Amino acid sequence: MAYSDYIVYVDESGDHSLEVINPEWPLFVLCFCIFPVDVYVASVAPAIRRLKFEVFGHDLVILHEHDIRKRRGAFSQLNQAAREAFMHRLTDIIDEADMTVIAVVIDKVQLKARYQTPFHPYHLAMQFGLERLDQFLRLQGQGNRDTYVVFEARGLKEDRALELEFRRVCDGNNRNHQPLPLAFHVADKKANSEGLQLADLTARPLGLRILRPDQPNRASAILERKLFRGARDCVIGNGLKVFP
Repeated sequence: MAYSDYIVYVDESGDHSLEVINPEWPLFVLCFCIFPVDVYVASVAPAIRRLKFEVFGHDLVILHEHDIRKRRGAFSQLNQAAREAFMHRLTDIIDEADMTVIAVVIDKVQLKARYQTPFHPYHLAMQFGLERLDQFLRLQGQGNRDTYVVFEARGLKEDRALELEFRRVCDGNNRNHQPLPLAFHVADKKANSEGLQLADLTARPLGLRILRPDQPNRASAILERKLFRGARDCVIGNGLKVFP
């Protein structure tokens, strides 16, 4: 079997609940981080591991945006200067990475207001993302090769529902009504995947750019340059999909 030259990692910011919506973060953001496999293996993953060794003395620390922001776990040992230096180095790694990003932002308040029976935010965001991922891969000549899309595990029930929805979309229930050559994989939270960690780190900054566009945000400014621009060099609707 011929595998794609690309690997895709997916993670989210916010929760998919429509019952109780946090007014401070009324968004659900799903980010697809796309890497050329050769570049990911040779430079992206080693750069993350090297940073961990330099800062923590080992590479077992898992980079979760929430833990870094709230100074939890291993990040509680970093003083202000060390934390700022770490974040600067990490942002530089993201800036230098050969990575294409597709971000889907669901405004849960607007979704609930517009639809009597709203779509599941995670499943809706995944469909939008997969459709745009397929477009990216076809532009790269990967249309007939299987590309793995890696999600972080959220629980047995949720993972099974997600896989069913993934297969529904890939079987042709999508905007082009055609099969998508994408393969589903779920990784445990403890897998320490550099790709999943980078996906986790990208979701919130891009959501902040939508929620608070006037707030300075170096991370989102860097990530915006990596958003998929489609065949006509346009980010909106391609690398960035905001719904509704």
